Amino acid sequence: MKKKESVKLKGKIRRYLQFSLYLGILLLFVNVAIYLVSIEAGVILSGYLLAYFIIVAWLMAHYRQVFIRELVDFATAYGQMQSQLLREFDIPYALLDDQNRCLWANNAFKDLIELDNVRSKSITQFFSMMTKDRMPGYNGEESSTFEFSYHEKEYRVEATQIFMGKLVSESALLGESDEESYLVALYFYDETALKFALREVDDQSVTVGLMYLDNYDEALASVEEVRRSLLIALIDRKINKYVSSVDGICRKLEDDKYLVVLRKKSLKQLQEKKFDILDDVKTVSIGNDMAVTMSIGIGYGGMTYAQCYGYAQNAIDLALARGGDQAVVKNDRETQYFGGKSQSMAKNSRVKARVKAHALKEIIYSKDQVMVMGHRNPDADCFGAAVGVYRIAKICEKPAYIVMDDPQGNLNSVTGMFIGQQDYEEDMIIDSREALEMMSSNTVLVVVDVNKPSLTACPELLRMAKSIVVIDHHRQGVETIENTALSYIESYASSACEMVSEILQYTSDNLKLRPEEADCMYAGIVVDTNNFMNQAGVRTFEAAAFLRRNGADVTRVRKLFRTDAVDYKVKAEAASQAQIYRNYYAISYCAAELEGVSNPTVVGAQVANELLSISSVKASFVLTPFQGRVFISARSIDEVNVQIIMEKMGGGGHMTTAACQLDGVTEAEAEGALKRTLDTMIEEGDLK
Repeated sequence: MKKKESVKLKGKIRRYLQFSLYLGILLLFVNVAIYLVSIEAGVILSGYLLAYFIIVAWLMAHYRQVFIRELVDFATAYGQMQSQLLREFDIPYALLDDQNRCLWANNAFKDLIELDNVRSKSITQFFSMMTKDRMPGYNGEESSTFEFSYHEKEYRVEATQIFMGKLVSESALLGESDEESYLVALYFYDETALKFALREVDDQSVTVGLMYLDNYDEALASVEEVRRSLLIALIDRKINKYVSSVDGICRKLEDDKYLVVLRKKSLKQLQEKKFDILDDVKTVSIGNDMAVTMSIGIGYGGMTYAQCYGYAQNAIDLALARGGDQAVVKNDRETQYFGGKSQSMAKNSRVKARVKAHALKEIIYSKDQVMVMGHRNPDADCFGAAVGVYRIAKICEKPAYIVMDDPQGNLNSVTGMFIGQQDYEEDMIIDSREALEMMSSNTVLVVVDVNKPSLTACPELLRMAKSIVVIDHHRQGVETIENTALSYIESYASSACEMVSEILQYTSDNLKLRPEEADCMYAGIVVDTNNFMNQAGVRTFEAAAFLRRNGADVTRVRKLFRTDAVDYKVKAEAASQAQIYRNYYAISYCAAELEGVSNPTVVGAQVANELLSISSVKASFVLTPFQGRVFISARSIDEVNVQIIMEKMGGGGHMTTAACQLDGVTEAEAEGALKRTLDTMIEEGDLK
């Protein structure tokens, strides 16, 4: 008995073999039609048709087995060829089950991991980053990509999910499978050469730099005239030697400005040395009383040379706005700071203040009303500067409003001089909600004592305002207020009140402040300078003298900041609990909020100032929990730049006075973050 065939043809091949049979059926219809025309012709065609069917039937019966055998032999050879090609494929390839275990791998994969038997071994055993939770199928994704280094080569691995449902349903050997069952195919692409080439191209990309001498004129003025050319020559030689040491080009644009062109690879070398030219140029001395300082702005990563130059220009502007003596490296994604360890050099000239005062008056005259806004949790300097701008607006005969939410603590005594007084409007001080309702397209918003939008009293006002003016004395950071009509940021100024006092002097020839306004601004200077002990320059005392001439009274100001017994006890307790970290850094907690102190952050800042009285302390840090945040007040005298410490923790400020705010952390977590920052900076050489 002949064995029943188990192999059946189907699909296009079956239709192709049966095509002659379909033609015979068509001829049957043609034969019927011919019978209607001629019976003789129909009989003849019937004979031919019978012979055709006999021949077709014989051919189908006789050659079917031969055809099927040939197909099976071809499919077997083709499958073996595919399997051989896949085994010898140059790209490492492997199949995993849904448990991340290897089922099969080609020779290239076995050579990669240097193991012949990979069956049932977890892929994580060879590549630790390829864990089950990152593989396809775990989070509903059908593919994943991994990039890693292995045996000094760099690979990109594509992991693709292969569902088993369709494969099993067409198999004659396997039963039905769950549609969610799957395998994972891994393809390993060696990108070592590609990434090396990309790195080489990136390292050779053009980087543009600008170098400015911060105090060129002052340094020359401090040396004898006959020796000035020698000082200039020494500085030029030092700068050119520094740039040429990294295969760069340096060209002098002006007496105190240089253009630098170098490769990105060279920039990395300068960054590794933390731009030591900043300290090296200060050593140039031929009898000059003032050391020369330098600011550097570097731009890279632009699509064009012009874009790189634009980044460099923004970087040098930022370095100068932060007080100079530092390097700023900028691209389209990030900004890095180096140096900035010395105190900002105050300018004796008031030309800039006069120009800014004139520009501010022009802006105010062109608007319908003026709104003045400071930072959250305003202090005396913030409010004093706002009062000064309020007076400028009144001189220009424009309605003005100070935006401030719930002044607390000692500031109540300051705001009390204005609220409810007949000489001032009832709506002189408004809250954020009222300000948003009153804001119009023809309102100028003046921001004082802050230049970070996230720290302002009402960030929504910045988005609504069409015209913005910024007056601040804090060093500028990465986060800035954009689209300003006028920006006056001077990091060497002691306080915002000092800057506004200078502007006031150029506002009107016959200016006369009211005593309470002079007291308020004088108080701002006193607070920010810690009674003229921190960052008080010549212009600080000149501003104080101007306010004194306009009625500021030292006794009244002193009474404004007297503290009650609770505040005094809290400060004493915080000072007594201070710990000395790494021999030079005092760290303490201020539990002012728990004790019911109305303005805990001010008390914390006062404690930080008092801790500097300890002889071995270079910097002090006081952590104050308040309103769900931890406020860190940082203070120093001159040995440590606390501003760069606070910047690394998201804050900012000055070299001797800085702060930051940490959200969603406990006091212990904040202390840990502070200590880690100090440890890192000490290890990297930024602190001693």
